Amino acid sequence: MKRTGFVYDERYMLHKTGSFHPEIPERIPAVIEGIKKSDLLSKLTLIEPVVPDLKWIEAVHDKSYIQRFENACVMGQTEFECPDNQMCCETYGIALLAVGGVLEATRMMMEGTLDNAFCAVRPPGHHAETNRAMGFCYFNNVAVAARYLQIEWGIERVGIVDFDVHHGNGTQQIFESDPTVFYYSIHQHPSFSYPGTGREFDTGSGAGQGFTKNSPVLPGRGDADYQKLIEKDLIPAFETFRPEVILVSAGFDAHARDDMSDMKLSTEGFSWIMKQVLDMADAYSKGRIISVLEGGYAIRSLPELIENHVKLLMEYE
Repeated sequence: MKRTGFVYDERYMLHKTGSFHPEIPERIPAVIEGIKKSDLLSKLTLIEPVVPDLKWIEAVHDKSYIQRFENACVMGQTEFECPDNQMCCETYGIALLAVGGVLEATRMMMEGTLDNAFCAVRPPGHHAETNRAMGFCYFNNVAVAARYLQIEWGIERVGIVDFDVHHGNGTQQIFESDPTVFYYSIHQHPSFSYPGTGREFDTGSGAGQGFTKNSPVLPGRGDADYQKLIEKDLIPAFETFRPEVILVSAGFDAHARDDMSDMKLSTEGFSWIMKQVLDMADAYSKGRIISVLEGGYAIRSLPELIENHVKLLMEYE
């Protein structure tokens, strides 16, 4: 059994998004329900998030943007620059803790205390661009972790796998000209295609040309299409790139019971995807994976999905 870390903190529920918003605090108890129901909690290494040094967030986001976000929370605004981004006065501090939790897990893995980790954080991050909050996301948790790995630990090649049903426009924008970070996304397009990015011809720019890969999936498709595209696009790309660490933007909103998409991915389909990622981590990254919660809004399905995801991190060989 692998030494798997688990980032969790009840303070993540303090980020309030108001009535009728899909990214609700109750997502965190749903995650915990899945962990406890399968008696996994005692076998995990619990990681308490700490507020990170701001320099790590500034490695990804403009200082002016960070200040705008903090000021909006201090002033008690309930929306930040876009109606999707509902928030409260605690949101800035909780977004810092989300980044902090991911960085703590990453640090422990790199120090050798852990083999891998799952970070049950909110708010999510993969839509957040260098200078813009989007799609419920304020700080790009996975992008900050990638820069932290490079700056603090000297990692030369970071691979990011994003299977959230929505394209991670923020992560792509941050790394599109960077050949040291390979960003792969499989997502629904075109219907329900927020944010409308992530086409097949988006492959990076400048020095980063060829280090971005998108696999759009038509609405209504499920396991077979995901498997075909991952085998065609992701696996050969990582065989060439050979990431030293893999970061996962783990969104579960492509599930057949999630109303945030038209996809039909099954619970077993998510498990198949994660097995491929774990195989690649064993082959290229010394098993090093940090998985970070993104989307997933079907509260009744989330416990089962998280249970299976964490079990694979712990037990898959």
